[in-house]
Amino acid sequence: MTGTPRPAAGERRAATLSDVAALAGVSPGTASKALNGRGNLRPETRERVAEAADRLGFHPNEAARSLLSGRTYTVGLLTTDSVGRFSLPVLLGAEDALGAGRISVFLCDTRGDSIREQHYVRTLLARRIDGLIVTGRRTDARSPLSLPSPVPLVYAFGPSADERDASVVPDDAGGARLAVEHLVATGRRRIAHVTGPAHHAAATVRATHAERALNEAGLGLAGGRTLFGEWSEAWGRAGVHAALRAAPDVDAVFCGSDQIARGAADALREAGRRVPEDIALAGYDNWQVMAAATRPPLTTVDMNLAEVGRTAALRLMEAIEGRPSHGVELVPGQLVVRDSTVAGQQG
Repeated sequence: MTGTPRPAAGERRAATLSDVAALAGVSPGTASKALNGRGNLRPETRERVAEAADRLGFHPNEAARSLLSGRTYTVGLLTTDSVGRFSLPVLLGAEDALGAGRISVFLCDTRGDSIREQHYVRTLLARRIDGLIVTGRRTDARSPLSLPSPVPLVYAFGPSADERDASVVPDDAGGARLAVEHLVATGRRRIAHVTGPAHHAAATVRATHAERALNEAGLGLAGGRTLFGEWSEAWGRAGVHAALRAAPDVDAVFCGSDQIARGAADALREAGRRVPEDIALAGYDNWQVMAAATRPPLTTVDMNLAEVGRTAALRLMEAIEGRPSHGVELVPGQLVVRDSTVAGQQG
C-alpha cells in the first residue's frame, strides 16, 4: 500500500501552512504571502504570521520556495556608518520588517570607503539578492549607488541625490517645529538656537524651520541668528555663552543635537541659570544615554529611526514585487518631554 505515511504513535505531526494560518487567524493564502514577503499586508499581520510559524516550528522548504518564485529571499543592508549611532536603529527597524517576511539579511559596513562600497555591491549582487537598502551617518543627500546590474534599491536616513530613487528619511523640518512650538507653548519668548555645522543638511534644515516656526508665532531668534558650530558638548558650552552674550534675557535654548544640549546644560548651570526655571532647554535625537545623563533630563526630538528603517524595508519589498516608489518619503518624529522644559516631566 502506498501513500503518505502517518506519524508513529506519540510522534508529533509536522506543522503545515494551514496550521500556521489557523493559529494566526488568517487565510492560508495570506499566511503564504506573509512568510514569502509578498503582498500588500500590514506589518502587524506579517508579524502575527511569523510568530505563529515560530510557535509551531513551521519551516518552509526554502529551496522550493526560491525555485517557485525566482527569488533568493535575501536582501543587502549597506551602511557607511561604522559607529552606528544613527544607522543602527535604522538597520534594526529594517531587519525587523524583513524578518517578519522571512527574508534573510546580509549586513555590510563600508566604513565610508567608496572602494569597499563597490566591493560589497558586487559581492551582494553575486549572491543574487532580491534588493538593497543603503543607509549612512548623515541626512545629506548622497550620490546614487552605481550598480553593475539592476536591483530594487531604497535609501534610508540619507536620501539619494536622484529624485527618481526611493528614499525614506526623518522629517527634520517637522521635528524642529515640534521643539519650537513646545517651547513657545510653555511661555518662552526669547529662544536661541545652537546647532551643528552649517554645511550639514541636518543643521541647516532644523535651523531654517525653527526660525520659521518662531516667525509664525510672531517671534524672532534671540540674538538675531542661529549659532552654528560642531556636534559636540564643547560647542554646546561655548554656544550657550555666545547666546547669553548676544541676548542676556534669553529664556530658552533649542539645540540641534543632544550632545550640544548636554554641554549647554553644564554651561547654564555654571552661569547660575536654572533649567528650566530661568532657561528652558531642548535637544534633538533622543539619544537615550545622553538625554538621561543631562541634568535635568533633556526634552528632545526623537527622529523615530526604527520606523525609518521599517518603512524603507516595506518600500523595498513593494519594489521587489514590482511596485517601486520614487522620491523622498518623510517619517515624522515625536517630542519627548522631560524636566529640562517642564519640571516634573522626567521620562
